[in-house]
Amino acid sequence: MAKKDKKDGDKKDGLKLRKLKAKVAKLKSKLVGDDAAPAGKKPLAVSPLAPKGGFPALPVIGGVEFAAAAAGVRYAGRTDVMLARLAPGTAIAGAFTRSSTRAACVLDCQAKLASGGNAEAGAAIVVNSGNANAFTGADGQKAVDRVTGAVAEALGLPAARVFSSSTGVIGEPLPWERIAAKVEELKGALDDEGIEDAARAIMTTDTFPKGASAEVEGDGGPIRIAGFAKGSGMVAPDMATMLVYIFTDAKISAKNLQKILSRNMDSTFNAITVDSDTSTSDALILAATGASPAAEISDLRSRVAKEFEAALRSVMLDLAQQVVRDGEGATKFVEVQVTGAETADDAKRVAFAIANSPLVKTAIAGQDANWGRVVMAVGKSGAKADRDLLAIRFGDILVADKGWRVPDYSEAMTSAYMKGDELVIGVDLGLGKAAYTAWTCDLTHGYIDINADYRS
Repeated sequence: MAKKDKKDGDKKDGLKLRKLKAKVAKLKSKLVGDDAAPAGKKPLAVSPLAPKGGFPALPVIGGVEFAAAAAGVRYAGRTDVMLARLAPGTAIAGAFTRSSTRAACVLDCQAKLASGGNAEAGAAIVVNSGNANAFTGADGQKAVDRVTGAVAEALGLPAARVFSSSTGVIGEPLPWERIAAKVEELKGALDDEGIEDAARAIMTTDTFPKGASAEVEGDGGPIRIAGFAKGSGMVAPDMATMLVYIFTDAKISAKNLQKILSRNMDSTFNAITVDSDTSTSDALILAATGASPAAEISDLRSRVAKEFEAALRSVMLDLAQQVVRDGEGATKFVEVQVTGAETADDAKRVAFAIANSPLVKTAIAGQDANWGRVVMAVGKSGAKADRDLLAIRFGDILVADKGWRVPDYSEAMTSAYMKGDELVIGVDLGLGKAAYTAWTCDLTHGYIDINADYRS
């Protein structure tokens, strides 16, 4: 009995030591900025639009553990791989880029979700930054198989329940052996409080890790939701260049989880744009462990289901907006509100014509109240519009109405509004009741600087 007690004590001491080492590594990372820039390169300044207070305190989600490590995927000494282990019974849903050149890991995740898989076996998610494993031919799938196979073997899971993502440079072979060599280290460091480390490990040109959470009262106990994301550039609808991982302890089937996720994509992650470019590697994985004491959410019309969906959407929107706030070189966060459209499709067309216009975005960067560029964007959108019914607002300031500049228009007042770092552009088409809201940022020289130097 004494031998067993000593063995258990050694295990606990070893776990404490691993956790302490992880905390030291995280502190060192924050001090030297190695999560935002490789050695030899100047770290990117944290976006002025970043949420105050840094990474939020996220609740522990029962049935999920995280770990992060430096595998040297692209840069030596940079934390660039994360692992999440999910408990048996976890339901998984997902959303992915619709790019015709999507990466091998995206195709692999889509195939695994489509085939179902044995949820009782548990699951895992492994993610690397620094290399997108996209446009890498047959070697791309080989790399995915090697990485997911190493994780499956180490954690005792079927390979069909190991999901992977990669983000970074396109067109370069993924050094999968470097990631596979770190799997045992990752396994040993798994910790239910390691979510911030995981969020930092997937950053590329991000200047801050992005996290969000929510809680609702279920039938029999609380239901918690926590998630993190990466994204900064190459951001446009159909998931943009982002990786998103959201976890909940809700008891819910994979089918119902997917329904809820899918119907909230259009108003969250597909409602943002930084530069109108869509990536090869976008992925969102939503996992429900069932660890909450609350009863299963089986009727999507129930009170709990509706509150859970609203809470999940709030986490999704929070993370999506944080991606825009970290837009490469961004200094302004912009909400584009379109109302009075004849159809929902027209409302969305107008919103993104404005949000993606380089002329509109550079005027915003220059704090120029050039509402004529908004008129231009509406006209080019392809949506039905009538000049003589159009109204344009900057914040609460009506600048144009019914095809004319308003008589009491004040350039000084509007210019003063443009100096703020959070702006609203409102357009009412005056044709119907359809509406759509999109979020974007300004376009500065910082965007050019970051992307001109991306592969250096």
